[in-house]
Amino acid sequence: MDSLSLKKKAVQLRKRTWQLIYRHHNGHTGSDLSCTDILVALYYGVLNQTPDTFEDKNSDTYIQSKGHAVEIWYEILADKGYIDQEDLDRRYSTFNSPYIGHPTTDVKGMEFHTGSLGHGLGLGVGVALAAKMDHLKKRTFVLMGDGEQAEGSVWEAAMAASNYSLDNLTAIIDHNDLQITGTTDSVMRSNPLSNKYEAFGWDAIEVNGNNIDALVDVLNKPNNTGKPRVIIANTVKGKGITVAENRADWHHKIPTKEEYQEGLQELDTQLEGLNND
Repeated sequence: MDSLSLKKKAVQLRKRTWQLIYRHHNGHTGSDLSCTDILVALYYGVLNQTPDTFEDKNSDTYIQSKGHAVEIWYEILADKGYIDQEDLDRRYSTFNSPYIGHPTTDVKGMEFHTGSLGHGLGLGVGVALAAKMDHLKKRTFVLMGDGEQAEGSVWEAAMAASNYSLDNLTAIIDHNDLQITGTTDSVMRSNPLSNKYEAFGWDAIEVNGNNIDALVDVLNKPNNTGKPRVIIANTVKGKGITVAENRADWHHKIPTKEEYQEGLQELDTQLEGLNND
């Protein structure tokens, strides 16, 4: 998919996510919008995985440790054909639905349950280590939040990944500097993350996490370092909808009718601009 198509896809998926959250009055709006470009880059420009092959031993593995941003993942899985769009639209966040507020293996395309923060990187270490032992060419990608870096289990996994030289493992940090109660540094100072991961034996790269072209380039960059790699993706929480941008209160906020209509109009304007490029 070319650069312009990727940018259009990101706007279209932000719109679908915005609609899903508003219609069902549930979702982590700011977090979904923050990592949209990361997931679009992965699923449309990086991952060696399809609905038919995602369980094959040689297919890449994606683990979403920041599981609360699940709505954008659902929308991508529907767009890619892993799950049915109409079924998602009808059953999201309803009784006995597989489409709940955090990832589960009941949904095709999701290989692990996540939600309790701090566990995804450890899962990724296990998958990457098993791939090394079996001499597989597959890659493992793990998406984490920056607030999640306060979890001690993240650093246990980081130490293990370095110890086993897991250069087939890429961690991505959605670094929007906000979490549910405020800025990440006001809750638990974790910056600078690059220095910390490098001290743990990782190859660390910073990138504009809302620039899809830059993301595709860095995520496809060969890793010849013999080390696990962390991509610190600097993003804006609520990216793409002005009323939600860079605001901690939009971590789990549902738009009002007026905010919803304003957001739709803004996204439609963005898409119109891209269509005229």
